[in-house]
Amino acid sequence: MQKVIDGEIVDIVIVYKNNKNIYLRFKDDKKLYATCNRFVKERDINKLIEDNIEKITKMYKAIKKTNEEERFFNYLGKQYAICYNEEIKQPYFEGDVLFVKNEKQLQKFYQNEVVRIFTSEVERMTPYFKNIPKFTLKFRNMKTRWGVNNRGNNTITLNTELLKKEIDLLDYVIIHELCHFYEANHSSRFWAHVEKYYPKYKEARKRLRS
Repeated sequence: MQKVIDGEIVDIVIVYKNNKNIYLRFKDDKKLYATCNRFVKERDINKLIEDNIEKITKMYKAIKKTNEEERFFNYLGKQYAICYNEEIKQPYFEGDVLFVKNEKQLQKFYQNEVVRIFTSEVERMTPYFKNIPKFTLKFRNMKTRWGVNNRGNNTITLNTELLKKEIDLLDYVIIHELCHFYEANHSSRFWAHVEKYYPKYKEARKRLRS
């Protein structure tokens, strides 16, 4: 069974289980899996797809985007094709290609670069900020925020996704969070502090949102 979704022919795989309802989901192979009981007809599945075609198209675009992103390594604003080779001992860049042993080594390289680059940039900028407390620097993946300043325990957390952005955008986020030691909210006084250290902060905010 096949269906045209987003202008492409997509295979529909029917999986029979003791489900009361029909469940639709995509897997990494970009096939649409319909899980249902044996009494469900293909026409019922087809109708469910037609009735929810907008939502299913969004799901399909999302899985295509994920698959595409996994073929590349985004690093400091540039995109590199990934070449896996089990003979490689240490990851290295050559032209627009990142050579790496396997996925495990790639993830370790990413995390090590987060610590190395983020720490270096924070240490470079912190001396320009007077009368701020000693703070702990942390890194983690965050869905909705690029950085967080927890003044309760003097901790700054930076989003690991920033490694994919240009270095000046990382610097903007660091400055943004350091300025929160002066002003906890986003008042006009806060933005005046940010502008002092990063005059083009409005442009940086737009680029981060894009």
